[in-house]
Amino acid sequence: MAQFEKRLPRLGQEYIEKMQLPQKLAFTKMEGIGNDYVYVWMDNLDFPLTDPAPLAVFMSDRNYGVGGDGLVLIGKSDKADFRMRMFNNDGSEGNMCGNASRCVGKFLYDRGRTDKTTVTLETKSGIRTLNLTLENGKVSSVTVDMGKPVVKPCDIPMNADGDTFINKEISVGGALIKGTGVSMGNPHFVVTMHDIASLDLPVIGPNFEHHELFPERVNTEFIEVVSRQKVRMRVWERGSGETLACGTGACAVLVACVLNNYTDRKAVIELRGGELVINWADDGIVYMTGPAREVFSGEIELI
Repeated sequence: MAQFEKRLPRLGQEYIEKMQLPQKLAFTKMEGIGNDYVYVWMDNLDFPLTDPAPLAVFMSDRNYGVGGDGLVLIGKSDKADFRMRMFNNDGSEGNMCGNASRCVGKFLYDRGRTDKTTVTLETKSGIRTLNLTLENGKVSSVTVDMGKPVVKPCDIPMNADGDTFINKEISVGGALIKGTGVSMGNPHFVVTMHDIASLDLPVIGPNFEHHELFPERVNTEFIEVVSRQKVRMRVWERGSGETLACGTGACAVLVACVLNNYTDRKAVIELRGGELVINWADDGIVYMTGPAREVFSGEIELI
């Protein structure tokens, strides 16, 4: 009879001691239109967590851990009101996550760590501003300053020349597919297709993510333009696979649509998990507005 490979459901004593983690770790599970992460408050995000990847993989595991698209660490900052670090469920660190940022705003306000309704947040992609909307004393939605988009291929980064990469063909899986490159602090490739509901993303998504054109891998958005005020999208995120939502991806979609003259500068982006309102304002900054919700809180044994 074949034997199953034994899988250890905990991190191990050696790792816990090295990272100076408690045996039980407090967490909060939150979601922004279905993009779910595990949130942990830490007074210091860098020491002693010199290797957060195993913790992120374990906490994100939907069988042995809490379950989520990744792990978000929240703490103090010497540059802004607070700081966050975001890790995908494969342990890789992301530069920025719009949905996670909105949930961070709710986490901080609802737990009394701030009484501000305008909060600055340090991320790996720079400082972002969160504007909190309250309902019955708690945060119901958040508008995030997502920064200015980057469209120059070498800065996205892409292995391509020129000032932009707009609606150009690349060869993926033997087919020529047109797309637009945008960075919103992390690289995105936006592809217009028909009937995106029928796409087999687990099959085609990795072909984009690991394409030689993208030296740091890429998040890929597959979109249908409904009108000049609405776009429907699915996303394949590097390090996470298909997720119900991606805030930076929705922003990249709006920017790509404007560059291709598909939509106005403000539109509703419909994702599998819900809707976001994206506005590429006249000041060049992209603003994202959407809900944030706490799912549950608790403690998890790490060993």
